[in-house]
Amino acid sequence: MNPSCRHWLCIAASSVAIGSGFALSERVISHSIDSFLPNARKVSNFSRPGTITILSTNEKVIQKIGPASREKVELGYMPVIIKKAFIAAEDRRFYQHKGVDLWGVCRALISNLKQRTVREGASTITQQLARTVFLSQDRTFTRKLKEAALAYKLERQLSKEEILEQYLNHVYLGSGAYGITDAAWIYFSKTPALLTLEEVALIAGLPPAPSLYSPLVNPELALQRRSIVLARMKRQGFISKLEFNSAIKSQLNLNPAQPKFLKSTAPFFTSWVAQKLPDLLTPEQLEVGGLKIRTSLNLEWQKKASKVIREQGPAELEGAMVSIEPNTGLIRVLVGGKDFASNQFNRVTQAVRSPGSTFKLFPYVAAIDSGYKPEDIFLDAPRCWENYCPKNFGDKYFGRISLADALKNSLNTVAVQLLNKVGFEKVISITTKLGLKNKQELGNYYPLAIGAYEQTVLEMTAAYAGIANRGIYIEPTPFEEIIGPGDIILWSKDIAKKDNQHAINRDVADTMNWMLQQVVHSGTGAAAALDNRQVAGKTGTSEGGRDIWFIGSIPQLTTGVWFGYDDNRKTNLGSGQAAWVWKKFILKIESEFPILNFPERP
Repeated sequence: MNPSCRHWLCIAASSVAIGSGFALSERVISHSIDSFLPNARKVSNFSRPGTITILSTNEKVIQKIGPASREKVELGYMPVIIKKAFIAAEDRRFYQHKGVDLWGVCRALISNLKQRTVREGASTITQQLARTVFLSQDRTFTRKLKEAALAYKLERQLSKEEILEQYLNHVYLGSGAYGITDAAWIYFSKTPALLTLEEVALIAGLPPAPSLYSPLVNPELALQRRSIVLARMKRQGFISKLEFNSAIKSQLNLNPAQPKFLKSTAPFFTSWVAQKLPDLLTPEQLEVGGLKIRTSLNLEWQKKASKVIREQGPAELEGAMVSIEPNTGLIRVLVGGKDFASNQFNRVTQAVRSPGSTFKLFPYVAAIDSGYKPEDIFLDAPRCWENYCPKNFGDKYFGRISLADALKNSLNTVAVQLLNKVGFEKVISITTKLGLKNKQELGNYYPLAIGAYEQTVLEMTAAYAGIANRGIYIEPTPFEEIIGPGDIILWSKDIAKKDNQHAINRDVADTMNWMLQQVVHSGTGAAAALDNRQVAGKTGTSEGGRDIWFIGSIPQLTTGVWFGYDDNRKTNLGSGQAAWVWKKFILKIESEFPILNFPERP
């Protein structure tokens, strides 16, 4: 080999070695830096700090609380015109750079030096996404370095299309709009696919100062920004001169709407969920947010229940309904009133009302637990206990009557007799085991037997659910699972599950369920009877019909219904009305349950 060839061969070998060394060094340095940075794939699960998403049983969004990106365009379905508009407005070299646009940085620096002020930024779309997902908005040199490093990592781990579409789904666009879907809805009441060129250009002009440029705040500034974006789109060949001329002349034509999911579709339920969250999460977890709350609510049932309560409560008469799954304690329906917008008072969880004869459940359970049987005979006649002289409805007395028939006819004198025979301590113990936690301590007074002490609809219904569950009381809950940032499970009903204890003996519960079935079959609860299903339930009416109740169960669901006035005046209605409303609701959802029977009485 001649010297000239050897010379060029050495140069080539040296170049390859140096190039390989640089490439290897770059890879090692990149890998070292990457190890200190978060995984770019986390952008697909990003939730903004403070955001809480409340979901129903079938993963439908009930409400989003906080700075939420309420809806997103699925990857691969982002309209092309939206992509072009934002690239023209925010990052015209998006497809050329690798996360940081060095030419853009130089251009902005020269422009700012000429104008002696910071008038032009150079953050790429990739940098903006990195800042939104992983960093704060602080204007510090350290943050800018982190932003650049993250941008390079995003470009290595994600495709350009993934970066662009994730950015468009999360960028803040003013007036409470997070992401293009929010903005399309809030400004024009449209989906992104239906936006016109001029509407897209207007939205694409918002990111530099979204609160200032919002057309709902400063329409003139918004139009100026739209013109700039349209001009840039024309300059880059994204739109024709004809399209530009048409769009530049168009009016704003806003059609504002509230952000989707800002308003709850089940407000009584979600407001109660928000009150219960601090019992399960720390203040720090609630502040950081990014939470998905998987609740027990069946949204379709909730809508049907709300409609029934609204239609059956004339004028100022209020109503409430709650449905509990007996074997899990999960709350499937919670309607706290007719209209949350006019009155937020929750009559399921907050109102304490006289339960009337629905409270008779407890002395009857105590009696059966003490050895009495449904066939045992009692004397139904006027009688006094320590100056307390209860009367039956309509002053009607049956004389000698079985315990089962006494419950079926809701006789007050027999309920008080049972309390007297088994003792106050026994009855109060049963109420505690079945979940009643009235702040007003239950006292040793005979009116206790027929509902003199006020209770909530939720607690009374949960107690009946414990009977339907063969004596196992499970505290009612609206939560199935709580998921935090990074899909970490913070709480789940299964993990937090306690060993279920029998509040009462199974045979006692089965006997009580049989007696409650007789109430519906041929007693005061007849209005709730279903043609092809067993129903176990009890009516209740407080003095003067101020409260009317029916709490009934099919084996898979226990539902409590209440009607009354908030000012406690007489309703002039009977408890049969509540039983009929219960039936009206169950008939709307019964097709979702197989036909099951309660266990036979022992």
